Amino acid sequence: MTDLAIDVRGLNKSFGSKHVVIDFSLQVRKGEIYGFLGPNGSGKTTSIRMICGLLKPDSGDGTCLGHDIRDSASIKREVGYMTQRFSLWEDLTIRENLEFIARMYGMRDRKQAVAESLEDLNLTKRQDQLAGTLSGGWKQRVALAACMLHNPRLLLLDEPTAGVDPQARRDFWEEIHALAARGISVLVSTHYMDEAERCHRLAYIAYGSLMAEGTAEEIVAAQGLSTWAVSGGDLTAMTAKLSAEPGVEQIAAFGASLHVTGRDAAALEAALKRATTGTASRIEPAETGLEDVFIHLMSRSADNYAKPS
Repeated sequence: MTDLAIDVRGLNKSFGSKHVVIDFSLQVRKGEIYGFLGPNGSGKTTSIRMICGLLKPDSGDGTCLGHDIRDSASIKREVGYMTQRFSLWEDLTIRENLEFIARMYGMRDRKQAVAESLEDLNLTKRQDQLAGTLSGGWKQRVALAACMLHNPRLLLLDEPTAGVDPQARRDFWEEIHALAARGISVLVSTHYMDEAERCHRLAYIAYGSLMAEGTAEEIVAAQGLSTWAVSGGDLTAMTAKLSAEPGVEQIAAFGASLHVTGRDAAALEAALKRATTGTASRIEPAETGLEDVFIHLMSRSADNYAKPS
């Protein structure tokens, strides 16, 4: 399909006896923001590196921006890769960092490209500031500017907002949506549920396997979970009590209440009524959110690690 920026099928990767990525397939459309969710060590970064040609898969095939995923040199020219750690030179100014990276890319109109990148990401007034003196949010902005210098068609962002304050994260995502509106595809891994909900589509990966895929709404609906909120009374004691009830599959604290979920709606409601009768706790139906599903999938993925390769 000509509208696909990424189209990979059956990717596998092992390191020694550890099967890190198992039969992974993914399609990402041009101009789409695609989110990767999953616990640490689930194979997200390895999958991203195979897609962009930085790591050769043991098996499987596909294309990235029309290039075979084994054609690393061609893919690199059209991809911007932002790692989760700030990896620019802290003893250089913002402008010096960008100019150095532009030389590494072998760009002809380096000064113009750097000036445009500074302007696009509102860095012009700070261009002479040392990178090492920047806050986390501004470092993130400089890293994004560096990724965009060579006008890539695809951005690969590996937990780009880790350790960044909420306002900086919001500003960052506004920039990402503006880039997607220009037709740039974005593949991003994140642990933040509010960020996941900003993606057009999502994939949940656990221990090398793709467990769920679709929009946030589709993923929530596909799990078929029923959720109730429990508030008031001794919630610590209530957690212990509910843990022994049939029909209760998951209990998670959400502020001053508990979210209790299960796949059997009738059994869950009956269990909650039994557990809360005669107590100060109150129950009411709640909307199942992406975080409820994320926790549910994490609990189900524990055995996935031992899946035979």
